[in-house]
Amino acid sequence: MKLHTAAILLLFWLAIFTVHTVKGSVSSAPMQKFSCVTLSNKQRNVQNLVSYEKKQVPTDAIMFITAGGIKICVSANQKWVETAMKIIDGRRAAKRK
Repeated sequence: MKLHTAAILLLFWLAIFTVHTVKGSVSSAPMQKFSCVTLSNKQRNVQNLVSYEKKQVPTDAIMFITAGGIKICVSANQKWVETAMKIIDGRRAAKRK
């Protein structure tokens, strides 16, 4: 009877350990929810852009996020995109001070 109880407790603890380990590894992994499949050709007003993310899959692009939360992908090698990124970085630096 003692051996049977010990085996059940061992299985119980192994199950808890396994669930805890799997849950921790899945929740700690960063997940990309959005990728740039299509790119916009239209130049955007920098005043409406609040942040950006660099994307490399499936193509090199910049994903701008507007004040309204809209995500717009544009080609990374355009001059206005580089300027907009510098302006957004400047705003971020000013807020941190």
